[in-house]
Amino acid sequence: MEAERRAMVDRQLRAGGIEDERVLRAMGAVPREEFVPSRLRADAYADGALPIGHGQTISQPWVVAAICSGLELRGGERVLEVGTGSGYSAAVIAALVRPGGFVRSAELVEGLAKGARATLGRLGFGDVEVLAADGATAAEAGGWDAIAVHAAAPALPTALVGGLRPGGRLVIPLREGNADMLTAFRRVDDGSGTEVSLTRTRITACRFVPLLGESGFPAEGR
Repeated sequence: MEAERRAMVDRQLRAGGIEDERVLRAMGAVPREEFVPSRLRADAYADGALPIGHGQTISQPWVVAAICSGLELRGGERVLEVGTGSGYSAAVIAALVRPGGFVRSAELVEGLAKGARATLGRLGFGDVEVLAADGATAAEAGGWDAIAVHAAAPALPTALVGGLRPGGRLVIPLREGNADMLTAFRRVDDGSGTEVSLTRTRITACRFVPLLGESGFPAEGR
């Protein structure tokens, strides 16, 4: 499916305004068809999200590229991902932080975490650590150069903000009215005080599944 992958990069990503060449190369190298259910392999490079079970989806390629572009990865970074899903975006991020980088991906749904771990290992991404855990818990180690969130949060999670190192980037969709606004934050304080200062850049309105767990929506609001 290499021809379809190249067409996706050109027709969906480049044409859609994705300009980071490192992201385009990574998206062109990771086989998305390996991260979708076998019955949907023919649709792997369609311009849309696809179901992966457990009420979750693999985001459309442009959204994955937009999140990765917002992280501004150049190699060697420590990255936390919240919402592993099938593992596709974790593979793209891993490609972007090599050599010398580290990716930890947290997924609350244990079945998805297990499947993603197996797929990533089979494709040579065994250096990605997949945890069946809440993203807030996974962030506790702190010192993250970048954090990517693949589900819409009702508000900016303080646990994730606190896990960023000074200068670090957080890309997350936030619920704003009837839309989810994909938003990039950068930590601009030097870490010497108790207050965290952030800059904020809105990327685009999208639609995401709701964030689960400690920083997510209450059960009745999903």
